[in-house]
Amino acid sequence: MRLKDKVAIVTGGGTGIGRAVALRFGLEGAAVVVTGRREGPIRSVAEEIRRAGGRGEPVAADVIRPGDAERIVGATLETFGRLDILVNNAGLIVARLPAADTTDEQWARTLDVNLTGTFRCSRAALAALAESRGVVVNIASGAGLKGTAGNAAYAVAKAATVNLTKSMALEVAPRGIRVNAICPGYIETDMNRELLAQLRATGDYDVLVARHPLGLGQPDDVAWAAVYLGSDEARWVTGVALPVDGGQVAGY
Repeated sequence: MRLKDKVAIVTGGGTGIGRAVALRFGLEGAAVVVTGRREGPIRSVAEEIRRAGGRGEPVAADVIRPGDAERIVGATLETFGRLDILVNNAGLIVARLPAADTTDEQWARTLDVNLTGTFRCSRAALAALAESRGVVVNIASGAGLKGTAGNAAYAVAKAATVNLTKSMALEVAPRGIRVNAICPGYIETDMNRELLAQLRATGDYDVLVARHPLGLGQPDDVAWAAVYLGSDEARWVTGVALPVDGGQVAGY
């Protein structure tokens, strides 16, 4: 078990990539605090971890609500006594729009969840992670590594997440903390389901797939990368933005 005896927080852990990361971490021996805004999905994931013989605990929270990041970390320390890994996965696409059509509200909401939530959770976890010489894994996006027409706010938020990753990695390395990011390509999740259905209807689905030489990804593809970055195997890896995208970025 590559994460045996480690304790992890996974934000946005009820569905999609977050769910896959939480379940995979549980199977690899970690105790997992599964957080998200909706009680039902995170409780279901925690129960699935426990049924598989692991340790899972749901904590309902909203990463952009003041005080919730600290509450998540506090609940983790109270339940498991330590924190080794923080996976900042909570995120959303408010609207797939070009910059000229994006409202102030859509822009602010996108940056709040995808960027500010990641910052707040990371800041709240630093003291505990310094005790364990732990790691932060930010789920960014391939959209943060290149220009993305028609989804400007999300691309900007993820690009900023990549830079936050690199900046924090430099700042906290003297404390023994590693900070890395994963940049997925298109993953077949609920968040992308509507877009993929639209592309199939318009005949553009094959075009999207062709941009990924290995095809579209599955949530567990990202989860395996998170296991590596969260494990001691990556003890000399920090400040990295790792594309997990079937080769999409290589074509740019």
